[in-house]
Amino acid sequence: MSDKEPIIVAFVCNWCTFTAADLAGTSRLVYPQNVRLIRMMCTGMVDPKYVIKALLQGADAVLISGCHPGDCHYINGNYKARRRVKLLKEILPRFGFDERRLKLTWIGASEGNEFAEIIKEMVAEVKTLGPSPVKEQMVL
Repeated sequence: MSDKEPIIVAFVCNWCTFTAADLAGTSRLVYPQNVRLIRMMCTGMVDPKYVIKALLQGADAVLISGCHPGDCHYINGNYKARRRVKLLKEILPRFGFDERRLKLTWIGASEGNEFAEIIKEMVAEVKTLGPSPVKEQMVL
């Protein structure tokens, strides 16, 4: 395990999780700064190649987070994301990644505290997994 903090790339829904992250910030909730948010209009727009590319370029984990099922502003985008994540978890070991490096969550706009807790939990879990296998192969 490395002394360096893990980097988590998060693809978040504009309408729910991004708003929850903003609420966590304005509420001055404390959570690790390990997450790099990428704001998407919907989690249904997260192409699997974005996830694989983030991991191959050195991210220690990827979080995809959006509206609760049934609350999607685009009707079924979160269901599409759920199907894609299921397939990605089957494919990731072929690239040498533990499936636990990918997480899908549902966080509503008013759940800033939930956002902060999920980030804390994810950082702790990724620390137990250790650095990305890609980082070991990278020459810095």
